[in-house]
Amino acid sequence: MEYSLLEKQILNLEKRLMKYEYTDFIELLADDFLEFGSSGKPYDKEALLTAVKGINTNSIKYTVTDFKINLLTSDVLLATYKTFRHNDTKYALRSSIWKKRQDKWQIVFHQGTPTN
Repeated sequence: MEYSLLEKQILNLEKRLMKYEYTDFIELLADDFLEFGSSGKPYDKEALLTAVKGINTNSIKYTVTDFKINLLTSDVLLATYKTFRHNDTKYALRSSIWKKRQDKWQIVFHQGTPTN
């Protein structure tokens, strides 16, 4: 796949996760997923699946800037970007590691670092 197409694909997957839809989390989060949240707390897939059930998804809107990917191997990549969360005007630097498994990309790691 062409690099720019892959970058667009991963950006679209990241944006799907920002909608906090339970079915997207089941599909896109690897079973061994780990997140270091912007709160500083670690979360696994099970914790996020539980948390996403209680989120009003219409209240959280993001703007993504400076999105880039870096292929680490043919089936592992690092995505880095900045977000602005509109509902509480918070900025964060974000990084994600995605792994291609059985021809599908899944996120295995994510970290959000507040910048304000």
